[in-house]
Amino acid sequence: MGDGNFHIAYLIDPAKPEERETAERLNDQLVHRALAMEGTCTGEHGIGLHKQGFLVDEAGAGSVELMRTLKRALDPKNILNPGKIFSL
Repeated sequence: MGDGNFHIAYLIDPAKPEERETAERLNDQLVHRALAMEGTCTGEHGIGLHKQGFLVDEAGAGSVELMRTLKRALDPKNILNPGKIFSL
């Protein structure tokens, strides 16, 4: 955490759905705390599949629509990492 980044790994038993639910809830709280402190939920790896739902919260609907517009212009066939940042 010294450089402003923190990484958390939840060790859960995949056979226990309640553990996954707890981990998902904790992750949601962690992301919202980072955003409330004017941070990011993405770090150096980009938004990723698991955090796509937070992109609008972080960047705003207008910014995400601009990203989609640029993606369509630069990648009209949607062959460069399709679905990895947002759905078109």
